[in-house]
Amino acid sequence: MTATRSYVDVRRAGDRATTGIDWLDSKHSFSFGHHYEPDNTHHGLLLVNNDDMVAPGTGFDTHPHRDMEIVTWVLRGSLVHQDSTGNSGVIYPGLAQRMSAGRGILHSEKNDSWTLTGEQSHSEPVHFVQMWVVPDESGSTPGYQQLEIDDDLLAGRLVTIASGMPAHRDAAAITIGNRHAALHGARLHPGQSVELPEARYLHLFIARGRVDLEGAGALDEGDAVRFTGSGGQRVTASEPAEILIWEMHAGIGAA
Repeated sequence: MTATRSYVDVRRAGDRATTGIDWLDSKHSFSFGHHYEPDNTHHGLLLVNNDDMVAPGTGFDTHPHRDMEIVTWVLRGSLVHQDSTGNSGVIYPGLAQRMSAGRGILHSEKNDSWTLTGEQSHSEPVHFVQMWVVPDESGSTPGYQQLEIDDDLLAGRLVTIASGMPAHRDAAAITIGNRHAALHGARLHPGQSVELPEARYLHLFIARGRVDLEGAGALDEGDAVRFTGSGGQRVTASEPAEILIWEMHAGIGAA
């Protein structure tokens, strides 16, 4: 593997592009939709890291995807997924979801769980992070997986949420179709810390709360850090926090 120069690039929450309409507040870590920045299209294998808030009774109508591994992680509220392969379900905090778009899939995502559960409608927005990584191979069969990640496993230590890496084959995690990528998460109380894995590329996202990153200082909710040829730094919570970390051992186009 070609040597990669080591660097740490802090991206602040307030610098993200935003999509704001009556039902959606979406913040984009990378180029997305009509928000195009030629020097901000991806990091490693990660193309999308959207921080979304969707109003109750609304959401994304049926739309297509192709050749993408899409991981959804709900922070608050609930999100209803329905797709053209017949999958339907409610995603909530602690339940990891992966959709492999493969050769083509249609799906919708809405904040209307009462349509499936029969319960009364609610007035709570859903807050979730949706992340896209490229697959190893294009044109595969579309797929879907969800898995409960126990709260205890996310209390104070780094836990694998999704992975295609052989090293995580026995982990309680959803699978993704890229053998070079894994998503880890942690929920931290003040003073608790975790150590970042070493990888060719890392992407750290502060989903909630505030932390201190060794060598870089304070990071607030919505901040992100892109590491290249790095790892081993400690992330310590200064208030209750939730972090998401992509570990990637290749970049787009790499074998």
